[in-house]
Amino acid sequence: MSLIFELLQQTAVIIVVAYLFSKSPAMDYLSGARLQPRQMLVLYVVFSLFSILGTYTGLPIQGAIANTRAIGAVLAGLIGGPILGVAVGITAGLHRFSLGGFTAFSCGISTTVEGLIGGLVFFFLVQRKKPEQLFLPSVAFLTTLVAEILQMSIILLLARPFGDAVALVKVIALPMICANSIGAALFMSMVRDQRRMRDKVGARFSAKAFTVADRTLGILSRGFSPETAREMAEVIRQETGVGAVAITDRERILAFSGIGSDHHCTGNPVVSRWSKQALAENKVVFADGYTDHFQCPLSSGCPLRSALVVPLRLDQEVIGTISLYEPKTKLFLNINRSFGEGLATLYSHQLLRSRYEEQKSLLIQSELKLLQAQVNPHFLFNSLNTIMAIVRKDANRARQLLMQLSNFFRTNLKPQSDIVTLEEELNHISAYLEIEKARFGERLTVNHEIDPALLDLRIPVFTLQPLIENAIKHGIADLLERGQIWIRVYCQEKLIVIEVEDNAGNYCESLNSQGLGIRLVDRRIKNVYGSEYGLTIDCEPQQKTLVQVKLPLVKGVANDSCANY
Repeated sequence: MSLIFELLQQTAVIIVVAYLFSKSPAMDYLSGARLQPRQMLVLYVVFSLFSILGTYTGLPIQGAIANTRAIGAVLAGLIGGPILGVAVGITAGLHRFSLGGFTAFSCGISTTVEGLIGGLVFFFLVQRKKPEQLFLPSVAFLTTLVAEILQMSIILLLARPFGDAVALVKVIALPMICANSIGAALFMSMVRDQRRMRDKVGARFSAKAFTVADRTLGILSRGFSPETAREMAEVIRQETGVGAVAITDRERILAFSGIGSDHHCTGNPVVSRWSKQALAENKVVFADGYTDHFQCPLSSGCPLRSALVVPLRLDQEVIGTISLYEPKTKLFLNINRSFGEGLATLYSHQLLRSRYEEQKSLLIQSELKLLQAQVNPHFLFNSLNTIMAIVRKDANRARQLLMQLSNFFRTNLKPQSDIVTLEEELNHISAYLEIEKARFGERLTVNHEIDPALLDLRIPVFTLQPLIENAIKHGIADLLERGQIWIRVYCQEKLIVIEVEDNAGNYCESLNSQGLGIRLVDRRIKNVYGSEYGLTIDCEPQQKTLVQVKLPLVKGVANDSCANY
């Protein structure tokens, strides 16, 4: 029994070493995932040292050594797999063999086998997709128990003289089996607890990051300005709990929140060497408050002593910085350092996305202007010819058409928002249709089937105009008989449907082959509402062409009249 306690005391030394190991970067490799060669090498060195230390701290017994060597070999196999377990087992076994004794050979072989047993348990649990069980203390206990029993069997089989081997096993079997199994379980318990702690910290970090991102990305989408910077600085300081937060562009402080705000003022030029270095070298600069103190260039009494300055980038160009500060009475937490670096990366991506959205919006506006430039001269030419023909016969009618033409161009030239109501869009095309009816006479009839409750429906501006123009220009204009156009707006399940149909059926090409106007309507709707919405064309040659625009039925898009659909 005394030998068990003595071995447990030796195990305590291994546990202390294990605790130090759990605080080292090598702990990051114990994830249960496939290890990279460099990670495998680090763990090989660590567990080999564990095993060799277990031999050196062992107790001489009857010409042999009662030891805790098995802990390193078994755990290496459990954590790293058969290759790592066998490699550590061979290394620790060769070391034991070099020390001599009548059990030198048998102990060298058994240590290798113990590493293999740990590796086989690793392989079994990974194959069953249960790698998390590798870090259960009970698994480490049972695996080491079996490995130590097998070691005693190997000593009996290989050690000579046999009588001495039997006498030795009687003395060391129970103490070594118990001490090594308990030691392996304690080691794995420590590793598991450390992993859980890191997971909790990581979860808190992720939750904090999501909270800050949720509160600030909407702000940043409005652009990078003193106003948005001020709002962002307040949110970041509230969520991180740091002493102060500053946001700058390349020249000046856009916002400052927290300790030192009496002299770190918005609008001041960027003067600290840390901020200048981050801007000039496009890298994170950290003054930890110990080896490198933050010295405020504005006030000798400034309480801030540590700083993290992270550059904000847009297309690899540094456009500003985010700085986190702590006073001399408070440590700068590593989680806040990592958080600040991640936040700056997130904001840089958001700024890039905002610029992309802005450029995309400008492109759409340019396409709209181009489309209007194409429509206006063509429509103006036809309208003037029509009015010239009518003025000789009916001056009043010609005057009315000129007023309609004036209204049409006034609306086209007037700056408009990107989104208008259906009623506004219908009023705009009514002038266009009046002139086209005068041009075609009885050959053109326009039928409206519009739910009055949907007149407040908000749609992208210039949605109906290209569809109706297309129906007339490429459909009705080619008919000798009477042409008809139907304009419908109605609810259908969870959609709002806008239809423009003609009875010509003269343009049946795919959407991609249609003109700029049709394709632009589809693109803008997808851009506003999503790719599942947009425009479809159904054509029956010489019979009809039906163009459908599908919009989502959501709150704020249509009123409650659609609730029953």
